[in-house]
Amino acid sequence: MKRPVWKEPSGKGCLIVLKIVVLGSSAGGGSPQWNCNCPVCRQVRAGAPGTRPRTQSSITVSADGENWFLFNASPDLGHQILSNSALHPAKGERHSPIVGAVVTNGDVDHVTGLLTVRESHPLAVYGTSRVQSVLADNSIFNVLNPEYVERRILKMGQPTELKTKDGKSAGIIIEPFTVPGKIALWLEDESAGENFGSQPEDTIGLKISAKDGDEHFFYIPGCASFPPELAERLTDAPLVFFDGTLWQDDEMKTSHVGVKTGNRMGHMSNSGPEGTVAAFAPLNVKRKVFIHINNTNPILIDNTPERAEVEAADWEVSYDGMEITL
Repeated sequence: MKRPVWKEPSGKGCLIVLKIVVLGSSAGGGSPQWNCNCPVCRQVRAGAPGTRPRTQSSITVSADGENWFLFNASPDLGHQILSNSALHPAKGERHSPIVGAVVTNGDVDHVTGLLTVRESHPLAVYGTSRVQSVLADNSIFNVLNPEYVERRILKMGQPTELKTKDGKSAGIIIEPFTVPGKIALWLEDESAGENFGSQPEDTIGLKISAKDGDEHFFYIPGCASFPPELAERLTDAPLVFFDGTLWQDDEMKTSHVGVKTGNRMGHMSNSGPEGTVAAFAPLNVKRKVFIHINNTNPILIDNTPERAEVEAADWEVSYDGMEITL
């Protein structure tokens, strides 16, 4: 079957693909984190061999190379835009190739960047009803002028075509699904029980597909465990970006920079019999990429045993500016 083509403004056609750019690959705080002097941060800050700075987690996706959707909007978004020429203004005095955003949860490192794109630019912001209620309840997000920014609710399991504020197709279909997780730290309610008031829509994953064509991948930047239904969903996937926060559950404690475990924060560990590397081993995923990697995680350094272990299992460690085309 002949592949469909996009028609560029010049009239020249180009094959429909999904273009993915990692804007930020680290977890909250980035790497190095501003107030952290753990062994990993010390090496990154010093520019040691095999290290590179990373900003907070986000990707951007385009099906035509001109119109881009953000997937999560980190506090570092301004720097990320400056660092990626595809997101620079290109037409007239006021323009941006960014046409919208999809938010997977209410974490500070995934929603705060929306405040960066407040200058009366038309955007479509997609999120679950839970995330949209978080934005609605916090009045600071009212700087996103509703005349320009339309908030659209995602429904679990329902494929949704991403469209610009004025209703034009971006050539991308997303299908949201719940994954095990936890309500954002700043929204925790200790009186609400064991999981602090968490509800299923607080943490989601996304299947992201080309509207016309077979290209697709999965984006799951936060996940607390790996139930059978998630394993079934991801089996034989061509590409998965997955939560890479911690190497081991007590990493914050052993690094002497915190008291919370990965389990307490709603994240799987990379290592161990219940970890991500083991969970993915039988799934035949063609390309596996860790994203949302905490500043304490030794896989951030190229020459560590932990990095060698994940690479031996055919995992990649994402980095800011990483580009993938499907």
